[in-house]
Amino acid sequence: MTPPDPDPTEPARSASAAGGASTVGGRPTRRRMVGLDAARALAIIGMLAVNVGPDLNDGVAGLIYELPRGRASLLFMILAGIGISLMTRAARTERAPLPWRTLLWRAVLLLGLGLGLQLLDHEVSVILACYGVLFLIGLPLARAPGWLLVMITVVMLALGPVLWIQLQVWTGVTYDFNPAALTDAPGPLLHKIFFSGAYPVVVWVVPFVFGMALGRVDLRRRRTQWTLLAGGAATAVIGFAVSRLLIGMFGQPGEDPGLDRLWSAVDHSQMPLWLISGSGSAVAVMSLCLLLEEPLRRWGAALVSAGRLSLTLYVLHLVLLAVLVRPGPDTLAGGYAVTVTMSLGLILGAHLWWRRWGVGPLERLLTWPPLRRRS
Repeated sequence: MTPPDPDPTEPARSASAAGGASTVGGRPTRRRMVGLDAARALAIIGMLAVNVGPDLNDGVAGLIYELPRGRASLLFMILAGIGISLMTRAARTERAPLPWRTLLWRAVLLLGLGLGLQLLDHEVSVILACYGVLFLIGLPLARAPGWLLVMITVVMLALGPVLWIQLQVWTGVTYDFNPAALTDAPGPLLHKIFFSGAYPVVVWVVPFVFGMALGRVDLRRRRTQWTLLAGGAATAVIGFAVSRLLIGMFGQPGEDPGLDRLWSAVDHSQMPLWLISGSGSAVAVMSLCLLLEEPLRRWGAALVSAGRLSLTLYVLHLVLLAVLVRPGPDTLAGGYAVTVTMSLGLILGAHLWWRRWGVGPLERLLTWPPLRRRS
């Protein structure tokens, strides 16, 4: 599950590995924002913990284990939007051609990969199909001004969850979050991707376009990083607090689809307050990683490498779950053990790969093939 390269102006492996500036066509480029790589790696670890299971939250250890649920995936989605904005920066600011072939290729690749991976017995809802469709949606928005992206985010934050609820009310069918797979017929497949699956595009377009808007601000600026950290943390708390207040006033949302769901902040509820709170925590984590870029360059190289190989690690963790882990673990201690072991192994493996070969094996597929052959 990977967004585009967070700093596509720095394609040279040797320069970025050394932490220095690179050149493209003899021109110096900006130094890579390794904080975004580290944030992506943390999102991988969080999603790995959620996907490993079990779904237990008893005691402090259980609550800590559950913290990434519904938050790590939002962080991934926001980073995806940021990546597209950074990737298309030259097309907006320098009148350079829009890399539409690469974006279209990535959309098709991620869509197909996601639908195929869903056939494995890993018991995970694969997010890549949603990614692929959102890349297609992001293509016509690549040159849109930041204010328009913010407006789309706000409008879809209000309309997307309501439409998701009302479609269930109108049809009398409660969505069961079954993910789309390659073997689905076209009609059910599209319905799962856009509405009834685990990651309905009608809702998840919100963090994606929000990420595109964030990619238009200067994320290298210290003041921006501190502002996003404070604002993200406050938003995470406020979104959850407002939900608790509304539940106290009107009671818990019912089990049947209805507009009373709108005050829920439960993870993956697809509701506005969850999107607000979860996205706030994601922005806070991302901002903290950006603020710690220099320490990460010195002492966090392995974590940064894992973020750079995020697609490879995401796919690999699904394969490992299907082949080695399932049907367990059944206890919280087992979940911690599997999560820690897999996380350390994947991070170490990614770091060794990056030092030896640079770009990950699956990340190499993200470049439009004719461009890759000419490089």
